[in-house]
Amino acid sequence: MRFAHPLTEGRLVRRYKRFLADVELADGRVVTAHCANPGAMVGLVTPGRPVLLSASTNPARKLAWSWEMVEAELPGGAQWVGINTLRPNQLVAEAFREGRLPPLREAATLRPEVRYGRASRVDFLADGPAGPCHVEVKNCHMMREPGLAEFPDCTAARSARHMDELAEVVRGGGRALLIVVVQMRAERFDVAGDIDPAFAAAFRRARAAGVRTLAYACRLDPAEVAIDREIPIVTA
Repeated sequence: MRFAHPLTEGRLVRRYKRFLADVELADGRVVTAHCANPGAMVGLVTPGRPVLLSASTNPARKLAWSWEMVEAELPGGAQWVGINTLRPNQLVAEAFREGRLPPLREAATLRPEVRYGRASRVDFLADGPAGPCHVEVKNCHMMREPGLAEFPDCTAARSARHMDELAEVVRGGGRALLIVVVQMRAERFDVAGDIDPAFAAAFRRARAAGVRTLAYACRLDPAEVAIDREIPIVTA
């Protein structure tokens, strides 16, 4: 996914109130950007780190800037990390259109935000010759060990509920797929059971029930972010 306009460089001043970040631009101005990320953002909110912002052309928006990436000092070295949790669904939809998602290659359609379960919405419902498949997408941006991407970075009760509901879909004879979009360079993925044991348990229950789980690392630079390659899930 190429950004419509070049991203603007800056330095992080602070992230606060979960959805706000103050950023100092190259000309010295400090602007407030929308931070579309409700998580703890472990290792990503160090003041002074380089960040990239996108600018909205919508005059009705309260905040003109959105925080897209941070150059974080992670185990294994510094790298750009995508923090905008709105991007993974867009990346999955793009990869589907371009035929770059093997598990959905036979699907003819990919409908977003379809109701299912207990008052939930699945991110996508894929449909084709093999029948419908519920597709849930999670964003991952935490790395505490070199090469190891982990999710979640905070308590994720809603995500745990999604895993149990996907398991119910499979038990009822349907198909379900979880795609973890890792917005950074990584070699493998695991659930962060020490941070959220309930999600880790739900993740394992879903896999045991037959929910297919896949993780994809992204390639990122100031011009684009795109799903790059599948990485192994090492959860026991």
